[in-house]
Amino acid sequence: MTDELELLRVWDTDAAPLTDPTRAKARYRLLNAIARAQQHSDAAPSRRHALRLATAAVIAVAATGTAVLITEGGTDERDHPGRADRVSGTATPRMGNVSAVTVLNGAAAQTGTYEKPVAPRDDQFIYSKRIIKETERETGSVKTYEDVSWDSVDGSKRSLTMELGRVIWEEPLKKGESVWPPREWSKLKKLPTDPKKLIPDIAGGGPSSSSISEFTAVEWFHAYFMLGELLKWPVLPQGLRPAAYKALALVPGVKAVPGVKDSAGRTGVGISYPESPFAQGKYLIFDPESYEFLGFRDERTSASGAKTYIQLSHVVDWAIVDRTKQRP
Repeated sequence: MTDELELLRVWDTDAAPLTDPTRAKARYRLLNAIARAQQHSDAAPSRRHALRLATAAVIAVAATGTAVLITEGGTDERDHPGRADRVSGTATPRMGNVSAVTVLNGAAAQTGTYEKPVAPRDDQFIYSKRIIKETERETGSVKTYEDVSWDSVDGSKRSLTMELGRVIWEEPLKKGESVWPPREWSKLKKLPTDPKKLIPDIAGGGPSSSSISEFTAVEWFHAYFMLGELLKWPVLPQGLRPAAYKALALVPGVKAVPGVKDSAGRTGVGISYPESPFAQGKYLIFDPESYEFLGFRDERTSASGAKTYIQLSHVVDWAIVDRTKQRP
């Protein structure tokens, strides 16, 4: 899914598309730059100022692919219920009030009914197929993409992925490099399935004895961002996805936004984080009754900044396979 990193294309409009690992590394640097700007400024930086600082910090990552780890030093009204949708022009139905905690804990409980335990071999690949429906905000023009990926289970082999229809081969990570979420199944299995342990573990870059009661606003921002990225991964070890949902429910400031459409046109409840300007227009979408996870809503801006696109996406299929390009 694309986001503020599209601004980097202004830097070099002829550059090749960012691969998923490079994009993840760049997000790390972006997050660090924002966190440092927030910590060392007497007043909260404006969105434009923060983006400028973050973009300057992230260009080296986008160009070189150097791995960067996060360190401690480092309500969108457009979907308001009852208002006319600015893309389709139709009114979204009003829905009863529901809290983010209720939705996320409900999703955690529901996950076990459809996510079966898997144990892939290191030499295998995780295949996934994602549907992305992208709408240009101003014109309402819609394009639909069917992106497929084959990710190496242990990260030692080349992976094949697609981004808005573009085919990208990803080389294995070099020694000392890492991305989030971890590509290696062995590293995913080491993540805690206790929500209160998972949060400090991922926010601090490793096992931590810190209590979430002592978290700063910047640390909570890190946690929210990292949990959201983790939940985008199509297959996770048993117990990790419900733990991530429950962990998100513990983040102060998460909100439930009714009336958010998913990529199949269903009206659901979006979970947002209005505390961050970079989370505007971005939601995890859940069924309002069963709390089944439906997909993601995101936004991206064209390289020129002249166009804004709304992206709705969801995974429609996944499997464990023996080689790239093999389908279940």
